[in-house]
Amino acid sequence: MEKSAGSGQLGRERRGFLKGAFSAVFTAALPVSISMVPDSASAAGVVQVSISLARQTMDVSVSGFRRYRWDVSTGRKGYRTPSGNFRPQRLEREWYSTKYDNAPMPFSIFFHRGYAIHGTTAIKSLGRPASHGCVRLHPDNARTLFDLVRKHGMGNTRISIS
Repeated sequence: MEKSAGSGQLGRERRGFLKGAFSAVFTAALPVSISMVPDSASAAGVVQVSISLARQTMDVSVSGFRRYRWDVSTGRKGYRTPSGNFRPQRLEREWYSTKYDNAPMPFSIFFHRGYAIHGTTAIKSLGRPASHGCVRLHPDNARTLFDLVRKHGMGNTRISIS
């Protein structure tokens, strides 16, 4: 009777070879996988918020990897959103405008004087200029960004508007 390839000495040799080959391939791929996972030093990585006035979008990257792209509304005609590079100055989960009829500004990230990135109820206006100068987001996205800034820290957050 002939031994099948899966039994006896020949089968053990083949299984050993395959196990070794798999191990070699897995080990060779392992450093690439590890480099894709942030270590504890970069877990508190930099949050980069990039706002395009021309496109009315916001890109959010963490440790160099883009995580989100959202529609925003910035300053409409007669109002301007400041351009430049900023850092968050203050976070307010619940805030109301002292200048514009107590308008709600949930999940506010103040970055320059009274200007903030915040949630809005005017979600139909997102994607086009509509604000008095603040950067408006969908409330769910504002919460996500607010939580990211709190998690990584205001000192690790950069805001660029151009």
